[in-house]
Amino acid sequence: METAVLGGGCFWCLEAVFERLRGVAEVESGYTGGPLPDPSYEQVCTGETGHAEVVRLRFDPAVISYRDLLEIFFTLHDPTTLNRQGNDVGTQYRSVIYYQTPEQEATAREVIAQMAGVWDAPIVTELAAPQPYFRAEDYHQHYFEQHPLQSYCAFVVAPKVAKLRSLYAARLK
Repeated sequence: METAVLGGGCFWCLEAVFERLRGVAEVESGYTGGPLPDPSYEQVCTGETGHAEVVRLRFDPAVISYRDLLEIFFTLHDPTTLNRQGNDVGTQYRSVIYYQTPEQEATAREVIAQMAGVWDAPIVTELAAPQPYFRAEDYHQHYFEQHPLQSYCAFVVAPKVAKLRSLYAARLK
């Protein structure tokens, strides 16, 4: 098993998408990228801690490759908006890849270069070395599964899940 840490807006969206993929054994919402140890959601939401909302994935590279995960990541969020995804604005919502190995860094650089030809605007996704990771509070874990009718889930998360189903049906569990 390998680990990937990705940020692309609200972690509820990424968690809901990645937990549906074959080869992804575990998805956990959390925070990384800032100096404050063990920050709370309320602290991260201020945008002042330096942390990003991220998901930490445990995946089987024999079933789904890191490259495949990154290509799906770039399909399901906008990597051209700095510190923003839709109405979610702030550094905590930045597009970021925290590579875990030199091989992941090289793959991420290749995928970012590949995606630069797909988007009309420049890619602003940050590529960063591993940072201390902090698990988000329990109520954030599997949030979409627990609250599918909550307005944010219905209007923001559900369309991303639908897009995943449409584009990557063969990769679903």
